Amino acid sequence: MQDIETLKNENMNLADKIYIFDTTLRDGEQTPGVALTVDEKIQIATKLNNLGVDKIEVGFPASSKGEIESAKQITSLGLNSTLVGLARSLRKDLDAIIDSDLEYVHTFIGTSPLHRDYKLKMSREEIVDTAVDAIEYAKDHGLTVEFSAEDATRTERDFLFEVFNQAVSAGADFIDVPDTVGILTPILTHELITDLKDNFTTPISVHFHNDFGLATANTLTAIECGANQAHVTVNGLGERTGNCSLEELVMTLKSAYGIDLGLDTTRLYSLSTLVGRLTGVKMPVNKPIVGDNAFAHESGIHVHGILNNASTYEPMSPEMVGHSRRIVLGKHTGANALKAKLKEYHIDLNEEQFCKVFDDIKSLGDSGKCVTDDDLIAIAITELSSARETPIVLKGLGLSSGNGVSPTATVRLEIDGVEKEKAATGVGPVDAALNAIRELIQDDIDVELEEYNLEAITGGTDALAEVFVISSDSEGNKSTGRSTNQDIVMASIIAVLDSINKLLLIENSNLNKL
Repeated sequence: MQDIETLKNENMNLADKIYIFDTTLRDGEQTPGVALTVDEKIQIATKLNNLGVDKIEVGFPASSKGEIESAKQITSLGLNSTLVGLARSLRKDLDAIIDSDLEYVHTFIGTSPLHRDYKLKMSREEIVDTAVDAIEYAKDHGLTVEFSAEDATRTERDFLFEVFNQAVSAGADFIDVPDTVGILTPILTHELITDLKDNFTTPISVHFHNDFGLATANTLTAIECGANQAHVTVNGLGERTGNCSLEELVMTLKSAYGIDLGLDTTRLYSLSTLVGRLTGVKMPVNKPIVGDNAFAHESGIHVHGILNNASTYEPMSPEMVGHSRRIVLGKHTGANALKAKLKEYHIDLNEEQFCKVFDDIKSLGDSGKCVTDDDLIAIAITELSSARETPIVLKGLGLSSGNGVSPTATVRLEIDGVEKEKAATGVGPVDAALNAIRELIQDDIDVELEEYNLEAITGGTDALAEVFVISSDSEGNKSTGRSTNQDIVMASIIAVLDSINKLLLIENSNLNKL
């Protein structure tokens, strides 16, 4: 396999400088259901600036007075990133850019037959004249101009080149190629951008949408062919299915291509998290780079490799993007993963205890339960605190409850090797089961339940129930019992039996001393 340097030299026409143009505050805000306040835009702009992106498109000033005020306030921050405003090829839109104190305009006009005939109702000549007038007006007012031929990828090639030629002649500093409905493929991208590079010396920018999931791949292809600038959004936000993802593009260039854009990538995860919270658009857990599962591992084979050398199953370290690695527990968990987790929480188990906890984790995973770290801690502590000997063992449980029916529990216990069964009623199934236990053990020990605590470890209907009890006997001895189980009644019974077994051990110990 050829190394990346050889591939770059032989197959790529990389620009000397690649610019990142972030449009989260403009195209990202056009995500259905998203509306950002001025303060929220300032927070995001500041984080983008600290990340080190070259350009930030702060909004569409002509759309509202609020957008103008927002742009002014962001401009007043004195950020290092170049601030950009969007404008149609209309003088009133350009005046709004000027009123916003911006010095860089991204102006556009539709060029495809669909846009010409159905949206703008303009001829080719009118399109060119309108675009040129806007660019010249912007240049006359001292603005840096980036010109977009909207729906460029569905525009006739001869007309697209004519529009770009006229735009460059009018003074455009960048020409932008929007794949407005995301129809490009890498092969078509290669052909188009290569053709543009052969015909224009003006820097080329690309703005690719993700309708077919190809925005990042197409943007990378455009960069390989010499595109100077990529439009991106945090988390890939944008209209419909969004835009090229900032974090995916930057980290692919850095890790796969060996191209460092000079950005502080350790800020990517916190930026993604902030944007997700402010926009209300939650990322899928499997979102590359910033998703919750991007550096999460459950499979025993994978975890074993990760614990020895993280590179075995991670193409980059989580620290590179400010993320963190997670070892997830479940049905695929291996012994090495569980030992690593227990070590992380400073929990020491002997071999027998470890095997019991390992079996419990596997069983929960097989039942479809997502086992959290809190679940593990509760299970491990329960095992640590369980009675060393169990003269009383639960052998069976039957419950009956309903509206207008007294809750009844039938409990079967093995006491010193002899099985006994008893049915009892109570105010609820737990109370009924505990009443049955009292009757079954009354010949062996007189027990009083002094304290009963029930807590759900995590949220959800499948949460583990953790029960903690304190029991006492007629001699004044006290003992604790603890259990974790998905079934509240079972957790309660096991916790109570655990405390009773401990009391029996205490009583036997006292007898031996006599």
